[in-house]
Amino acid sequence: MDDQNSRLIKLRKKAAIISLIVGVSMLVFKILAYLITGSAAIFSDAAESIVHILATSMALFSIFLSSLPADTSHPYGHGNVEYFSAGIEGLLIIIAAVVIIIESVNSIIAGPELKQLGIGAVVISFASVINLILGNYLIRTGKKTNSLTLVADGKHVLTDSITSFGVIVAVLLVIITGIELLDPIIAILVALNILVTGYKLIRESIAGLMNEVNQKMLDKLTDKIISIKKDYWIDIHELRFWQSGDKIFIDFHLILPYFFNIRQTHDEESYIRNELQKEFPQAELKIHFDYCIDDLCKFCNFNNCEYRKEEKNKSFVWDQKKLIGSPIYKNYKDH
Repeated sequence: MDDQNSRLIKLRKKAAIISLIVGVSMLVFKILAYLITGSAAIFSDAAESIVHILATSMALFSIFLSSLPADTSHPYGHGNVEYFSAGIEGLLIIIAAVVIIIESVNSIIAGPELKQLGIGAVVISFASVINLILGNYLIRTGKKTNSLTLVADGKHVLTDSITSFGVIVAVLLVIITGIELLDPIIAILVALNILVTGYKLIRESIAGLMNEVNQKMLDKLTDKIISIKKDYWIDIHELRFWQSGDKIFIDFHLILPYFFNIRQTHDEESYIRNELQKEFPQAELKIHFDYCIDDLCKFCNFNNCEYRKEEKNKSFVWDQKKLIGSPIYKNYKDH
């Protein structure tokens, strides 16, 4: 497990470093294209690349920090820094969009002065393709290594690629129609798209910091628990989980037969942990074990129980609603 974790950390660091190097290279090309053409649309693309470099630098720092082991002052590790990183990246994207809009409005008022747009179109086309490849690589690596920071950086880079595509459209339209006013107008449209991406990143960051339920992960978690259920598991309730970086912390209550000894309950926890870590390699599990009472015999599927007080005559569905809800005996009494 430690070797796998080390490998994932190396993949994250490698992806972040590649993103930073590519970002700096693209910025140089775009600034040169802006200086040559004077295009507001190309300026918007260059501004987006500046934000990309700042955000990627922060992403790299957060990946290094989140990979540090838990310590006495951070017993759950340092993974939550990734949520801060994604949120700040979203804020920087919004700031870039506002700067682009201001510059474009000024260009509309003053009247755009464009030149050598063909060169600008070639440079931005190249940058768009590179960022498209990089963005998909970062998102794929982020999902593979459970890194919100890399996923956020990948989405940012894809936004940069979309920005570049919009710039290409603007430049080509100006070349074809000769209407230079199209350049700042399309730059504003591109900036509005960037604003949406920034908002989504901030929203996702807040959701993580507030431990909002990740429904896809909840579906996957409950499906896994139900698939490994044993007949002497009488009830599972109050399932909760939260994510910090690549780690997921899971806890729930499990009712077992009252005659199980400490070794048997410990073996059950080990079994469940090992099974869950097949789906969630960095999962940490805490189970509160409850013992059964006579009133639960009517729900129990453990046919080999020597202490049964009555035959099973009640059934309930083992589904997500049950696992996250209250104990079965409380639900039954409520009805």
